[in-house]
Parts: sequence; C-alpha cells; structure tokens
Amino acid sequence: MKIAISSDHGGNNLRKEIVNLLEELGMEYEDFGPIAEGSVDYPDYALPVAEGVASGKFDRGILICGTGIGMSITANKVKGIRCALVHDVFSAKATRCHNDSNVLAMGERVIGPGLAREIAKTWLLTDFEGGRHERRIEKISTVEAKN
Repeated sequence: MKIAISSDHGGNNLRKEIVNLLEELGMEYEDFGPIAEGSVDYPDYALPVAEGVASGKFDRGILICGTGIGMSITANKVKGIRCALVHDVFSAKATRCHNDSNVLAMGERVIGPGLAREIAKTWLLTDFEGGRHERRIEKISTVEAKN
C-alpha cells in the first residue's frame, strides 16, 4: 500500500508521528510536507494528496491540520475522494469498513499523538467490507458525477 501524507503548520508534529508509524508498519509513503515551520495554507497541502489518491498514484492519503476540518473539506472537493475526519478508533474502523474512505483527516489540536497513531493504524489496516456498503458507495459516486 502506498500512502500520501501532508499537513499544514498546525499538523506538523502529528504528521511526523504518523510518518514514524508508516515506517514502523513498513508502508511506502510520500510526505508532501510542509518542510518549513511557518504558516501555510491547508488547501495547498491537501490538494496534492487528494489528487494523488484520486489519480491512483497512491492507495490512500492522510491529512493533518489543527482540527482536520479544513483539510477534509478541501480533500472532499476532489472527485473520487472520500475523506473522513476522524478523532476516535471506532470511527476509523467504521469509515474503512462501511464507507471505503480513501483519505483520513485528523486534527493535531484535537487529539494527542498516541491516539492519532492508533486511529491511523486502525484505518490503514482495516479493509472495506463491500456487500451492502458497496451499493451506498455507488450512490455517492452517482451524486458526485452529477456535480
């Protein structure tokens, strides 16, 4: 599995934690930054990840900002992206099992590094169940195609 990961300035520390987790899990990844510590605009960092996942270059993406809200809103503007803003382990599992989310958003100012690692690990290692959930994903795609 190949992962794209990025943050804005508000998610830098948590991004580094999740990069360490990806390395521990032996997952291939590309870190889109930012490298500098100064203030940056989250859409500039969310879009490359979302577009990379939508194009198939990456299997999944992880986005982190202060709350995760701006990143998730931006990512969900890209056709084919199902970005879930998650701050608990149960939702991380549910969004993979039921929603086949392909991008995870988290907020560094909302959760700590230990919980973020558990959320990301659960999300990365959980498969989509398919079945009745497949029909619902197809309905989302139909709505998306109309816009």
